[in-house]
Amino acid sequence: MAEAADFQGTRPSPARRWLRRTASAVLGAPLLAGLLAVPAAGAAPAAEPAKAPTGSRTVDVSLNTLTPSVPSEDDTLTVSGTLTNRGKETISSAEVDLRVGPQLTGRGEVDDAAKRSGYIPGADPVTVGDKYTVKFPKLARGISQDFTLTVPVDKLGLDDPGVYQLGVSVSGRTTTAPYEQVLGIERSFLPWQPEASDKRTKLTFLWPLIASPHVTAETRSDEQQTPVFTDDDLAKELAPGGRLEQMVALGSRLPVTWVIDPDLLASVAAMAGKYEVESGDTTVPGKNQTVAKQWLTALEKVVEDGKVIALPFADPDLASIAHRGKAVTGTLSHLQNASTVAATTVETILHVKPSTDFAWPVNGAVDSSIVDVATSAGAHNVIARSDSFRETAALPYTPSAARPIGGGTTAVVADARLSTLFDGDMSRAGASTLAVQKFLAQTLALTEQAPDNERSIVVAPPRMPTAAQAQTMARAMEGLSGNRWTQPLDLVDAAEVKPDPQATTKVPPASAYPKKLRAQELPTQAFQDIRTTQGSLDSFETILTQPERVVTPFGNAVNRSMSTSWRGRSLEAQQYRDAVRDYLQSLTSEVQLIEKSDVTLSGRSATIPVTVQNKLVQGVDRLVLQLTSDNLRLKFNDDGTTAKLPVSIAGGHSQSVKFDTATSANGRAQVTARLFTEDGTPYGEEMTFTVKVSEVTPTVLLVIAGGLLLLVLAGIRMYTHRKRAVASDTADGNGDGPEQPSDPAPDTGPESGAPSGTGEKVDR
Repeated sequence: MAEAADFQGTRPSPARRWLRRTASAVLGAPLLAGLLAVPAAGAAPAAEPAKAPTGSRTVDVSLNTLTPSVPSEDDTLTVSGTLTNRGKETISSAEVDLRVGPQLTGRGEVDDAAKRSGYIPGADPVTVGDKYTVKFPKLARGISQDFTLTVPVDKLGLDDPGVYQLGVSVSGRTTTAPYEQVLGIERSFLPWQPEASDKRTKLTFLWPLIASPHVTAETRSDEQQTPVFTDDDLAKELAPGGRLEQMVALGSRLPVTWVIDPDLLASVAAMAGKYEVESGDTTVPGKNQTVAKQWLTALEKVVEDGKVIALPFADPDLASIAHRGKAVTGTLSHLQNASTVAATTVETILHVKPSTDFAWPVNGAVDSSIVDVATSAGAHNVIARSDSFRETAALPYTPSAARPIGGGTTAVVADARLSTLFDGDMSRAGASTLAVQKFLAQTLALTEQAPDNERSIVVAPPRMPTAAQAQTMARAMEGLSGNRWTQPLDLVDAAEVKPDPQATTKVPPASAYPKKLRAQELPTQAFQDIRTTQGSLDSFETILTQPERVVTPFGNAVNRSMSTSWRGRSLEAQQYRDAVRDYLQSLTSEVQLIEKSDVTLSGRSATIPVTVQNKLVQGVDRLVLQLTSDNLRLKFNDDGTTAKLPVSIAGGHSQSVKFDTATSANGRAQVTARLFTEDGTPYGEEMTFTVKVSEVTPTVLLVIAGGLLLLVLAGIRMYTHRKRAVASDTADGNGDGPEQPSDPAPDTGPESGAPSGTGEKVDR
């Protein structure tokens, strides 16, 4: 109907229709022949050209600014924007007009007005007047033109307080339609409340400081335990103009409730000191300490008098835990630990005591299992959203957020209309301005639903707003600064507001959980991977002399592995978990057995040394080294085929552990060496080596003894022989002096006493 109205008066005459049919008949044959021509092989069909918009959609109208957002009687309303001709023809005699009215009744009418597109006579109001227009001689095809309209508020025809529809339209002529018609329109809203209301809605606006994980489980082997970051992207968010810098700067002047992920604080605090950043297979020093310190200082100053809500450390995905991780052993204990660490982290860094009594499932979507998981971690308040926690009593007004849902738990149901207004791309001025005006309109319409029934409303915006979204949110809150129909309330107080007795308190069933959100959850395998990593960490912790140097960074990394921010980034989540596991394995392998070659033992007893190496910076103890023989001929300490000895090694050292052995016969034995923790849990890989037993027999000993006797006898014989020769020379008295004896020829015969065998080599 709208399009028909746009083209009234343009129906062609019978003569003109006859001429068109004749032209079609003449030109139809060759055109049809061309259409039926067979295209060349492989030729792609030509794409149909996009149809240009027509009628009241010909010109795209964007309202970039509207000031003041909430006018008073003495104000002048200024609306600026951009016109873009999307049609096929140049528009002549273009005129931009402001249209105000009618007054919209209820939140539903605000929604309906926002959905309409195209000009609808009767539904859209008349123009304010020719005096307040902007004219363009022409709007060329594809060309944009900026405009500004300025109108005194008292000329807008505003009567009773309420929400008025506001529109900016452009009319003009084209060659095809040489008469004036509306060629484009954009609608917005104008809240009108010249004086403060006696009854005002209490409004709670959450201001989230949450970021995705950037810190690994790795730390440098120094006294400071220098942390290692996956990248330096967090610094970009903290720098001036960055997302997180904007959140703090804008929130500092607004009455909001700060909702903080303690992991973000811990990460920025780590960045404020010495830190490293991964770069390929190595790391490089981080250089953004100043940015981190400035951000923390600014935040600490902002929250010193404000209410701070601390989420569990690393903002774990409650829905994923409830639907896929709860059945995996240890998952709930991680969530409880994340809640415990949260308060300590915030208080240590910001020096304020936060509330840890709130859980915030993604998008406020809840079911009974999510509530159970949230309360198991100590939360007594669950932040839900009205598009999940739907009303069933058909109330004519929006009830207060707080709802008792049993077991001492309160569901704080955020308003879905207000909470989702800032989704999407707010970097476009037109989208941002519309979101602000719609937010103001919805809050005023909500207050007017039941002006005598003062209610408490909560707004839970995007979990990680972009800088543009944050700026839009701030503008919307600043529009309420006059407190004409709302008054600020922090989240802790909002949870304690007396609930509406007619509001629903029934938690949605699991079947009502959105399929789109369920598809983004962490898989069960993720929690199984976390369980495996935690098991390795538990074993490793027991042998360390300074376990806190390992337990703290790895415990935080395990919590980060369950973060809500991994939604939609399954591959990155898997890579992060794998990196945590691999680094832990590299650390545990620093304590290992040194490979040992085969051993040969001679005799009935000997000692076997086995070396344990510790490459860690810190010492290890409470380890046990066990040797096991597969042959009864080789026993340890006369006790049997298995022996155990305690191991304690300083950092960067090795220790040789010696086992006494006893053998009963020659042969081979396969020996297995394995490290265990004190509780009997295997540690590291086992090592095997072969022991050769070669016992020395009595016959061999007799032969060796006979050889030694012959050597002694030969020595005695040589001494006697020389003594006799000297005595004979003295008796003869020849020569001037005694004759020197000649060297006797060595004995080479059997009588020489040369040993008949050699000793055996012994490998120690």
